[in-house]
Amino acid sequence: MCGIVGAIADRNVVPTLLEGLRRLEYRGYDSAGIAVVNGKLERLRSTGRVNELARLAGQRGLSGNVGIAHTRWATHGVPSERNAHPHVSGGVSVVHNGIIENYDEMRRKLITQGYEFVSDTDTEVIAHLIHSQLAAGGGLFEAVRRSVAELAGAYAIAVIHESDPAQLVVARMGAPLLLGLADHGNFAASDAAALVQVTQRVMHLEEGDCAEVGLRAVRVLDAHGRAVERPVRTSRLTAGAVELGPYRHYMHKEIHEQPMALASTLETATRAQAISPGLFGANAERMLGETDAALILACGTSYHAGMIARHWLEGLAGVPCNVEIASEYRYRESVPDPRALVVAISQSGETADTIAALRHARTLGHRCCLAICNVPESALVRDSDLNFLTCAGPEIGVASTKAFTTQLAALVLLAMALAKLRGRLGPERERTLLQMLRRLPLALQNVLGTEPRIRVWAEQFAQRGHALFLGRGIHYPIAMEGALKLKEVSYIHAEACPAGELKHGPLALVDRQMPVIAIAPRDALLEKLKSNLQEVRARGGELYVVADRESPLADGDAVHVIRIPDHAGVLSPILHAVPLQLLAYHAALARGTDVDKPRNLAKSVTVE
Repeated sequence: MCGIVGAIADRNVVPTLLEGLRRLEYRGYDSAGIAVVNGKLERLRSTGRVNELARLAGQRGLSGNVGIAHTRWATHGVPSERNAHPHVSGGVSVVHNGIIENYDEMRRKLITQGYEFVSDTDTEVIAHLIHSQLAAGGGLFEAVRRSVAELAGAYAIAVIHESDPAQLVVARMGAPLLLGLADHGNFAASDAAALVQVTQRVMHLEEGDCAEVGLRAVRVLDAHGRAVERPVRTSRLTAGAVELGPYRHYMHKEIHEQPMALASTLETATRAQAISPGLFGANAERMLGETDAALILACGTSYHAGMIARHWLEGLAGVPCNVEIASEYRYRESVPDPRALVVAISQSGETADTIAALRHARTLGHRCCLAICNVPESALVRDSDLNFLTCAGPEIGVASTKAFTTQLAALVLLAMALAKLRGRLGPERERTLLQMLRRLPLALQNVLGTEPRIRVWAEQFAQRGHALFLGRGIHYPIAMEGALKLKEVSYIHAEACPAGELKHGPLALVDRQMPVIAIAPRDALLEKLKSNLQEVRARGGELYVVADRESPLADGDAVHVIRIPDHAGVLSPILHAVPLQLLAYHAALARGTDVDKPRNLAKSVTVE
């Protein structure tokens, strides 16, 4: 969601702040702003893109050796310049990610003290609160520490003050924030991608940390006010990894990166001759051996990955599996099984609902938690006993693609490890599955060859306002993911249903104006699915079928079939996801939408 960049350096930090914001654009935003101290506090804000903010900064000749910048995704108050960050109060300037839950109470208190509010945001409360605390003495660092102690909710903040141009103060609780350390200065950001331009040495702040960031040194106090040393790590992210290269959009680039991402994610497992629980951590064999069920917690695309994993965990490993939408799980009374393995799935590892759901599961007595994540330094990984890091590389496009397929790869490995520990994976079956995994990257590369045909489909879809996706069994979640992708980036209304449920209601929607997309691999449910497709044709519906090699389905009147080149058996969902990603991308392209930054959405949802 919102993005923070802060800097203090021995040179003008405005170019660094603006480049950092550009590298955070993928998170989604509706306004952007920057503030620097150069003798006095100067601020610029815009409801345009970061490039517009940079143009304004150039016109004004903005410069300074300490500053903060922000991209805002609106929560409190409409997108507008007056609601854009940074917010100011008497020489104090603040940027903020998160939501302050007690801001109404704090606002009323500050109004009685004479403060005037000019925005609708919760963030302005923080600026006025810090300004009021400065009167008590102790400097900016102490004022920030006293202020955050009064806040309830989630926050990552960066603060500067025109009377103290030698420091930047940051604090976090419930929202990610890290520091970047370099010889020529020190930096802060909500994502390491913003800092690869200046340093790869990063320090991740923990919950409740408050840090005083100077030109040459950093001081960190924990939530109890104790001085602490947080480890400094070298980020594996490189500047080249977040460049667009020859592609027009990040989404297209990331769809085409999937063969390599899968190969990297599976490399350790497929190099071996046998599956090992050690893929999931040093204590995995013992912990997984004590597991008698699984509880998967995830949101959005990751939730769809979990739904597919349920078929693998129950079918391969014989492990009962429940899949919960993380944002709903902790708000209902559930019946916990302390021996159930909790599997939390998130691309960023900072998804607020998933982290909160994992912590809720802990309070219910769940003893073992596994994170499947793409970011090694993330909060989700740090909160978990076991982890599997997907090797998707940075995913910039808001619509998740390569993160999804690499999550599926991790989940099938988990199912295999549990099956082996439970005596359900014989040597021959194990060899077969490993060989199928080794072939998977090439098979996925072959699937990408269907893109020209899918582009033709997309031109037809671009004229439609609605679409219905069908799947059966393990491919129903792929239908759900296809519908999600289409509506995310093209704004075509789409929904999915199990094909067997058509006659129980959704069939009423089918007519000549409703394209129906079916995922139809050659599996045990194909004959059942064919009957469902006849129901669509009998009502005048137009069918778009993603089949596989040697499928008996063929093109006909209002029936369009694409055959993916390989048949992957139990791994079929990984291959069938890709044509639907391409369909969404090209439909969005044909409709002229902002593919990488769809309206109202954010890449990493770090607030509830």
